[in-house]
Amino acid sequence: MQVLQRQRGRLFSALRDHLVEKFRFSDRGSSFWAQPLDAGSVSYEERTVTGVRGRAVELSCGPAVPAVVFWSFTAAGSTGPPQAVAVGSGLEAMVAPGVGALGQASLLNGTLELRELRTAATGRFFCQGLFPEPGRLRVGYAAVLLRVLVPVSRPFVRLTAAAAVEGTEVALMCAVREGTAPLSFSWQHREPRGGPLAAPMGLGGSGAELRLAPANRSHAGWYVCTARNEVNNRSSEPVYLDIIYGPDEPAISMEPFSPEQGGFSAGEREDVVLSCLAPSNPPSRYIWLHNGSQVHTGQTFVIAAIARGQAGTYTCLAENTHLQTRTQATIILTVYYPPAGSPSCSALATADLRDVALRCRWPGGFPPAQLRWVGPGEEEEEEEEEEAAGPSFSMATNIRPGVTTRNGSSFACLATHPTLREGAMCRTTLWVPAGSPACTAVASKRDEFVMLRCRWEGGMPPATLRWWDSRGQALGVPMPSAAVLVLSADASLGGQDFICVATHPLRVAAAQCHLRLDIPKLEVERSEVAVLEGGEARLACRWCGVTHLGAEMVWYDPQEREVPLGMAKYWLEQDEAWANLTVRDAEWPGDGGTYRCTAANAVGTTSLPVHLRVDRYPAPPNVTISKLRYTRARTEVRLEWRTQGTGNLTGFVVQRRQAKKPQRRAPGPWETAAGDIEPHSRDRRLGGLDPTVVYAFRVLAVNHRTAGHPSEVQTPAEPPFEALPAVTGAAVVGMLVATVVSLLAVRCVARHRDNLPRLHDLLFHTASPEAPEIPSTTEDAPAATNREDRAEQGQGDAGGPSTTATAEPLSALPDAAAADLPVDVPIVVMATP
Repeated sequence: MQVLQRQRGRLFSALRDHLVEKFRFSDRGSSFWAQPLDAGSVSYEERTVTGVRGRAVELSCGPAVPAVVFWSFTAAGSTGPPQAVAVGSGLEAMVAPGVGALGQASLLNGTLELRELRTAATGRFFCQGLFPEPGRLRVGYAAVLLRVLVPVSRPFVRLTAAAAVEGTEVALMCAVREGTAPLSFSWQHREPRGGPLAAPMGLGGSGAELRLAPANRSHAGWYVCTARNEVNNRSSEPVYLDIIYGPDEPAISMEPFSPEQGGFSAGEREDVVLSCLAPSNPPSRYIWLHNGSQVHTGQTFVIAAIARGQAGTYTCLAENTHLQTRTQATIILTVYYPPAGSPSCSALATADLRDVALRCRWPGGFPPAQLRWVGPGEEEEEEEEEEAAGPSFSMATNIRPGVTTRNGSSFACLATHPTLREGAMCRTTLWVPAGSPACTAVASKRDEFVMLRCRWEGGMPPATLRWWDSRGQALGVPMPSAAVLVLSADASLGGQDFICVATHPLRVAAAQCHLRLDIPKLEVERSEVAVLEGGEARLACRWCGVTHLGAEMVWYDPQEREVPLGMAKYWLEQDEAWANLTVRDAEWPGDGGTYRCTAANAVGTTSLPVHLRVDRYPAPPNVTISKLRYTRARTEVRLEWRTQGTGNLTGFVVQRRQAKKPQRRAPGPWETAAGDIEPHSRDRRLGGLDPTVVYAFRVLAVNHRTAGHPSEVQTPAEPPFEALPAVTGAAVVGMLVATVVSLLAVRCVARHRDNLPRLHDLLFHTASPEAPEIPSTTEDAPAATNREDRAEQGQGDAGGPSTTATAEPLSALPDAAAADLPVDVPIVVMATP
């Protein structure tokens, strides 16, 4: 740092010297520097200047403009040497490097201006200047203490709780990120529904903290904090404080207003509006209860055309969902109304099902309705009886004997009420249901119970039904229109009869229906089904009878396993009346056997067998291999075969495996070498063989899925020996060589007749016509004979090939192995002298 300060000092000394030299050699400078310097005339001034960060400030060296000025700076609290800032003379100035940390500095006429002032400029600026005066130069010094103020930043408000419960303490804190102290704060409050900002009443609010202890609902709203210092003031964004309270006790009002003791009253069919108000924050959730049961949710409950059944107590339940608090208020609403709807008439059998009781009911209303029964042509008589016996309110009963009452008789019930301009009436007609009762039987899901149902609907009053067993014992209790009897499932119920007896007061004789519980009855289309292997067999089963008690037909395979739906092997088709099982791709003997069609209900089980016979196709004929030979490369074989006997066939299969080698090791498994051979083929060329492996082959005939006995196992024979052309060529060459040698020998004898007379006479002696025949000696006869034989033999050799060399022996076997044996061909070369 000291080195840096010395370098800066040298730099500004050079600048100052430069300015001095400039003034010294100028015209103005000559006269200026000619003035004497009054060393005793030294002035010193010290003052304080305040600046604002980011703005501009001017620092003056004195009241007069100095001829030469030099500014330096010492930061507040620093003990080091001052920092050079700027030096200048008149309009020319130079700013020292590194002054940007204080702001944008400029020097004009001795005044130092700092724009965009920085807080680092807080400190002591020292000015040294030469001030020209008449006849002398005065040295002036000025110390400017610069105080940089920081404007207040925008404050922000922090709440201890954004939503506070009424009665608790809440504090609001106002904070600023920067600003020169001292700071002052003020608070403003605005109600939640709007309005001008105002100081909170009775809360002070002059500090950075605003404490509400305790908080109440009037404190809810928007709060704004304003921070001030000697530079500026800023206000925060509004912050909302929510005060949670309530609900207060509800107040219930009603329109139209018709108060009564403990509540309100209204007329029937009148529109009623009930309103409930319970101050709360958050707003209350309102629930309306009618006689303790919830009927509406909301602050207002509108009852359009109020009915008589809507009278009673109404409770308004107000709930604060945040605080989980509730309050309620209850009123009594009275509705004046006639009985609801209209009178209802009914007829019931009574007095051991012999009489009819006519009943008229019209309950409710205020006051109760007055009722009376009127029969055909009996209006006046009934009216006198009612007056004598007294009126009936809400309910009236009239007993009629069933024997004396005609089927189809109609009776009316007349009703009167003070609120009705005209009376009300209901009518009932007594009649016997048509037809007869119907009986059905149903079993439970797990066949644990059997339910007997008897129905005979219609009639007024309804017919009374009851179950009886075949022994005349009553079962269950009498029931109108429908009677149900539940029995525990048992095999003893099979074949039993049950009777449903129906009685009616207007009917003299009872009606009946009968029901018998039977086990399921089945029948099959055929008890035995035959199919060829690979075909489809259809097994059919159907219901035989009407009563099943919910039984279902189930098929079982020969292993007594249930045949489910969706199997690939079996195809199950089922309807309400039948169930067919189709066995696909029948296999022998696995799919053959006895299949069962079974049905079970709550009283028994029925099972019918169907035997499936899977027949195989006839066996194909046996096969014999007639030829099996390698090719020269031993990678292919030529196979020929023939069939023995008659029989259907659809193709052939050729199998191969490695021959048994070594002897102690068992041969490998058979593998299919060709399986797509047509039934008319008798030979096949097979490739893909390993020349180093000895293979064994066999052939099987196939009839659909039935394979015949395999042929004998053979190994391929070696390819035939092909040396005959070479041997024949060698024989021909030898004969030619012998002939040439013989001709040369004869020519030599002819030329040397004198030297070889006997040989010449032997070769060239011919008998002349005159010469007598020379008899042959006994020694020559055999020689001549031998020569003739040899000549004939030589002609035979020259004329064609030897039969012994080419012809196959007659005793040779037609077997392919014998044909492949090597042939020995003797070659004889004869030379004639």
